[in-house]
Amino acid sequence: MKPAKILVVDDQPINIKLLQRKLEREGYAVQTAYNGLECLEAVKTGAPDLILLDVMMPEMDGIEACQRLKENEDTKAIPIIFITAKSSKEGKLEGLSAGGVDYITKPIDLDETLARVKTQLRLQEIFRANMDLQMRLADSRKTAAIGAITQGIAHNLNNLLGVVVGYLDLLKNGFDSPDMVQRSVTLMDQAISRMVNIIRQLSTIATNERVALVPLNLQDLLEASITRFKEEYGVDTVVTISNDLPEDFCVDTNAEVIESIIGKLLINAWEAYPKNEPNENREVWLETELLDVNDSQRLLIKVNDDGTGIPANIRDTVFEPFITSKTSVGRGLGLTMARHAIRNLRGDLDLQERPGGGTCAVLSYPIIQTISGQLAGQSIG
Repeated sequence: MKPAKILVVDDQPINIKLLQRKLEREGYAVQTAYNGLECLEAVKTGAPDLILLDVMMPEMDGIEACQRLKENEDTKAIPIIFITAKSSKEGKLEGLSAGGVDYITKPIDLDETLARVKTQLRLQEIFRANMDLQMRLADSRKTAAIGAITQGIAHNLNNLLGVVVGYLDLLKNGFDSPDMVQRSVTLMDQAISRMVNIIRQLSTIATNERVALVPLNLQDLLEASITRFKEEYGVDTVVTISNDLPEDFCVDTNAEVIESIIGKLLINAWEAYPKNEPNENREVWLETELLDVNDSQRLLIKVNDDGTGIPANIRDTVFEPFITSKTSVGRGLGLTMARHAIRNLRGDLDLQERPGGGTCAVLSYPIIQTISGQLAGQSIG
């Protein structure tokens, strides 16, 4: 697990040395600065998890440095503990009013400082977990609402389709213009197939079937996913794999579910290029990464492209049903299905814009909490 990073800011080198030694012995990564300006520059290079900030310093004092950090959206959430020689109530209130979460008075008690640091880091961890929980609860409520609606849609459309299919059989056996009838029937068949596919996918979102998880070799799983993608979508393109994990690396999962998810992400990546873009110019590639999260590990599978990126008008709703940048009917369920399926396997799916253009779809999957043969929720079309 990556150690928490603490920025210590004080104009007295001896104070910095004492704090740095105490914190590093406890396993924290320590960064140092000697005034407010250096503090702001240090934060720009990489946000710390917590800042120990002296109040009285030359060039820029701690109060002003704190106020500037709180004005910035990227840094306002960093907890700041003030180090002050002022023991008065007014002095303490000044620091708390500026945005500090706690204060330590000089001379510095190292044990007390360590205890306050640990408390603030625990609070930050609880805060992040709570924010993540709120986001998941919001998604769960949305998914539940969609499920209730789509089950009703699926029931009614299926009844209507039974009638339409019956009339199609009659059309195929009659009338004096066989060519016209056959052409009409073909078009109706295509439309009905699309409708059936929509119904099947919507019904899948509303249910949670359980599937067995078995150990699968990661490299084999990725290659099988690419093969299935090409066969299922009729796409003849090169998809490269960058997998630096051991050749025998395995993950407990379900091949059908993961292959289907990766297939949906691959077709999205392939279609992210302009329509007139030749196949050989549509670069799509997979990357893998093993990430330590608290006391567990997660496997990241990234599907990358250099396409046109996520349109601004759908960026915030891209995982909702029927949200798509395509113009054809019946599109916009792939990402909804993929995220629903991976979350039922206790994973997650997110989209990120690549710095140089294009999109990176990040599939995150737990690799420790599952065991061979256990069952997990599943839904994928």
